Order: sequence, then C-alpha cells, then structure tokens
Amino acid sequence: MFRNYEELNDTQIDVLREIGNIGAGNAATALAVILDDRVEITLPKVKIVDFDSAVDDLGGPEAMTVGVLVNFSGEANGMIMFLLDMEDAKGITDILVAEDDVENQLSEMKLSAIKEIGNILSSSYINSISTLTGLTIDISIPYIAIDMAGALMSVPLIEFGTLGDKVMFIEESFMGEFHHLRSNIVMFAEIETLRTIMERLGLEL
Repeated sequence: MFRNYEELNDTQIDVLREIGNIGAGNAATALAVILDDRVEITLPKVKIVDFDSAVDDLGGPEAMTVGVLVNFSGEANGMIMFLLDMEDAKGITDILVAEDDVENQLSEMKLSAIKEIGNILSSSYINSISTLTGLTIDISIPYIAIDMAGALMSVPLIEFGTLGDKVMFIEESFMGEFHHLRSNIVMFAEIETLRTIMERLGLEL
C-alpha cells in the first residue's frame, strides 16, 4: 500500500493521468461556454512531478503568475490550483472584460473574471473525479493571487509537504477560432483520498 506519491506504481499513475484527461475535456467544454467560441484542446500533458519541476514548467520561480486556488473536501480532500502566466491572463480577460488595466496591472473586474474561470475549470476536474468514483466532494470558494510561481507553489508544499514532494501537473492548450490559451493545473490530493479513488475504480492497493 502506497504511503506517498513516490510509491505510486505505473498503473496508479496512469489512472491519475486518465482522470486528468477527462477533467481537461470537461474544462474545454466549460471554456467554450465562457468564450462563446468552439474550443478544442490538445492532448493534455499530465505528469506526476516534484514541486521544483512544476515551478520550472511554469517558467521558473520568478515568473509572474496568476493562481486560483480551490480546496476540496468531503469524501475526497486536497487542493487544486489553476495557473496562468500574466500574458495569457491579460489576453483572456481582454476578451471578457472591456476595461483597461491600470499601471499594467489587472483590474479588479479582470481579476474577478479570472477567479471565475479558475473556479469553473478547477471544478471540471473535481467533478470528473466525483463522476468516476461516486464520491461526494465539496468545493471551497476560489482564492486568487498574483505572485511569482515559486511563491504560489509554496502553498501546496506547506500544506502537503509532509506527504511527499510530488503533485499532479497538467499542462493544457485550449484553441478556439479566435482564441488560444495555455494553462496549467496543479492538483494535490491527500494520500487517503488517492487510496479511496483507486479502490472505487477497482484497483488493488
């Protein structure tokens, strides 16, 4: 029986990847509604990586990043973080909000729009877990922050670092007729939650 992410075997990791793939498909559908555009998604890259590798994939520890954090609880516990670099954040909010930024910063209205997008996309992943496993999962209100990637990634590290330094890192590219968006999702579930998911899906522990 595994005690941390490092002890997951290939089959268990493949299950997490498949959950990530299904969640990405649901996220593309949700994004299409938000943008009022047909949205296709490239095959998402779903990896189990350590925190340092995740930070590197985000552009390095000093890359300015917008993060939307959602906690989930109930029969499954953990957190999920939706991450956008500043350029993509400004591009997507320019479509949704006809308001100029102040001093090259995102306005309050644009931050609110990103928070809602992050909430909807993160919920797509949580809902995919719930649908596949039948688990009842509650989702917190979203929290948004703009900071360096290293600082944002320190949040799950502080919260879950005692369980190991691995996270599920999902890199996605959404493409519409007029819009293109690259985003990342970082998901960390408690070990007991991972065991429950595997059991519900019929895997031997």
